[in-house]
Amino acid sequence: MGVFTHLLEKDYYSEFSYPLNVDLQRLVSQHFRGDTPETQPINLFNYTYIKSSENTCEDSSLSPRLLFVVKSAMSHFEQRQAIRQTWGNPKRFSDVVIRRVFLLGTGSDRDLQRRVDLEDDTYGDIVQADFHDNYRNNTLKTMSGFKWAVEKCSLAEFVLFSDDDMYISTKNVLRFLRNPSSYPEKSSQPVRGSEHRERSLKQDVLIVSDDDTARQFASVRPNEESKLYAGYVFHSPPLRHKWSKWFVPLEEYPYHLWPPYVTAGAYVVSREALLSLHYGSFYTKYFQFDDIFVGLVALKVNIEPFHCEEFYFWKKSYSKAGYRDVIASHGYGNPDELRRVWHEQKSAGHA
Repeated sequence: MGVFTHLLEKDYYSEFSYPLNVDLQRLVSQHFRGDTPETQPINLFNYTYIKSSENTCEDSSLSPRLLFVVKSAMSHFEQRQAIRQTWGNPKRFSDVVIRRVFLLGTGSDRDLQRRVDLEDDTYGDIVQADFHDNYRNNTLKTMSGFKWAVEKCSLAEFVLFSDDDMYISTKNVLRFLRNPSSYPEKSSQPVRGSEHRERSLKQDVLIVSDDDTARQFASVRPNEESKLYAGYVFHSPPLRHKWSKWFVPLEEYPYHLWPPYVTAGAYVVSREALLSLHYGSFYTKYFQFDDIFVGLVALKVNIEPFHCEEFYFWKKSYSKAGYRDVIASHGYGNPDELRRVWHEQKSAGHA
């Protein structure tokens, strides 16, 4: 069935179009200026925040260099605690302002909610919105994080979105942000998926050489005016097998490739990119997979995903030396393992 369906797909490069078919950059600019947009949004994500971590970024005299926004399941108390004690510690560096929140949805278990209430009373770092917390609502969870960061922590220069089963090196994130195009020694090139150029394809990862775009980050310290949307970039085909967890029918998405997107495990955006993606999401047809949805919005607002090999969407085999430049690695759902690896890397000067 999947092979036959692929034969019916449209060509991404020549036929791509995704609603709404509007001048999205113009609409985003209207939001930036505070004007009334000329087109009615189709997504407003008007859920209510049950908990909104009001104090996290309340000091308007401080501009956080980095904000961690961590997607977490309600029951993952131990994972959140391990993150607080390791890479999510806002006091990791005395000279860098860092903030952290956890994104949660809701559930029907009242005892579980009471435990979350107590956790938030203790740490004040829970952002919880009134949608049901499950995999199919990952896009809602992600966009609740975008909305919170824009409305409640608008001075943050960069925002790193992460799942709660990731190892993150805060030190390496900050190193990367100083000069993304040359981290760590070699150049990590931007990805352009919608234009016909020299390409190298490695395991569905499209890496394209583009000196003009690379120079955006090569010679200056990235700031809120640089539209950075970075992580491990894919340019892969949709899965058409009905038994797949990621099955997408032709009626929902008819093209043979997704637009380039950053895998959702961990990625970082600059302030300017965050705002463009947030406002652009209002006018982009909802899609259930959050990393694909953000990639669709990025394409429509003309933000090019920036590929870096040191964001691992799989679990990179651990060695003390091998994690020297790792920014993020998946596979750390065990809190004790996260603590052990992070503390060893911190002692080695890599976290």
